[in-house]
Amino acid sequence: MKEQSIWFLENIDVTGLFCPNKIEAGELDKTTHREFKKGDYIFLPDEHADKIYFVFEGRVKIGTYGDEGKEITKAVLGAGEVFGELAIIDENGKRRDFAYAMEKTITCVLTIQEIKSLMREYNGFNLFMMQIMGRRVLDMEKRLESLVFKDSRSRIVEYLYNLGLNKGQRVGYEMLVRKFTTHQEIANLTATSRQTVTTVLNELRNKNVLTFNRKRLLIRDMELLKGEIV
Repeated sequence: MKEQSIWFLENIDVTGLFCPNKIEAGELDKTTHREFKKGDYIFLPDEHADKIYFVFEGRVKIGTYGDEGKEITKAVLGAGEVFGELAIIDENGKRRDFAYAMEKTITCVLTIQEIKSLMREYNGFNLFMMQIMGRRVLDMEKRLESLVFKDSRSRIVEYLYNLGLNKGQRVGYEMLVRKFTTHQEIANLTATSRQTVTTVLNELRNKNVLTFNRKRLLIRDMELLKGEIV
C-alpha cells in the first residue's frame, strides 16, 4: 500500500463506502456507477452541483476556462481520487470547473444527501472529507507559490518530482509512473509551453535522471531529480 494513500481511514474502507455494489460480470449498478467514454465531459461550469464522484477506474481532468476561452488545467486525477467535493459547501450552487474523461472512466456517484448520511454514520468519513479539501487547498497554494517564485524549468521539474512522489511505484531504486501525462497537459499544469516541457524532459533524459515515453515515466533517481529544482 502506497504511503500517500488516504482512502483507508480509521479502519474504514472508503472505496467500499463509495462503491457498495460490487461490479460483476462486467455490469454496473446504474444507480451508483457511471461509465464515461474518452472525451466525455462529466460536468461543465455553471451546471448544478449536487453530486460527488469517486474515480473507480480511468483518469479525469479538472479544469476551467479563462479569458478568451483558454483552458486552464487544475488537476489530473486517477483511480482512488475524489472530485466535485465543493458541492458539500453549497449544494444549491453551480460548478465552477469542468471534469473531463481523459480515457474510459468509471466513477461511483453519490448525492450530497448520501454523503451527509455517511458523514453522520462514520466519524472517519468526516476526517476523510476534511483531508480531501485540505489537500486541495495545499496543492493550490503550492502551485501559486511555484508560479510566483520559480522559473519555468523549475516548475516542470517540481511537477515531475511530485508526480513520482505521489503517484509513482517504486521499482528497485527507481520510481515508475504509469499513464504518463502528455507534454501539453504538463504545460497546462505548470503554466509553461509544450516546447519548454519537451526541452526539459529531453535534458533530464540526457542526464540519465529519467526516461519516458507516451505510456510511462521512469525516474531513475528521485534525489537527483529533486536536486534539479532551483
